[in-house]
Amino acid sequence: QVQLVESGGGLVQPGGSLRLSCTASGIIFTINTMAWYRQAPGKERELVAATSGGVTNYADSVKDRFIISGDRAQNTVFLQMSSLKPDDTAVYYCKITTRSRAGVYWDYWGQGSQVTVSS
Repeated sequence: QVQLVESGGGLVQPGGSLRLSCTASGIIFTINTMAWYRQAPGKERELVAATSGGVTNYADSVKDRFIISGDRAQNTVFLQMSSLKPDDTAVYYCKITTRSRAGVYWDYWGQGSQVTVSS
């Protein structure tokens, strides 16, 4: 019953910036992890960035260019992307891992946002 809605995707020129957002709705006891994945044409889905317990990690390909942040009170995760490259072109998916009162973990995915970096 948890739904994630993404926004912020679009077309941007190389070197430009874009910010993705993802907001979860529904009954959530607690959010354990917020993350962003992406899948480019012909490639497997890969982890871009994740934040959990105040700790963030990034794929080497986006390190120093992307910033993940979250507002657990608002059930929202952001991905600030800068210095974008054509290789960043992909469908970006947010994922939120929740934990129930019973300690059961569930993954929820956004619908995907197309990010195209092209001049």
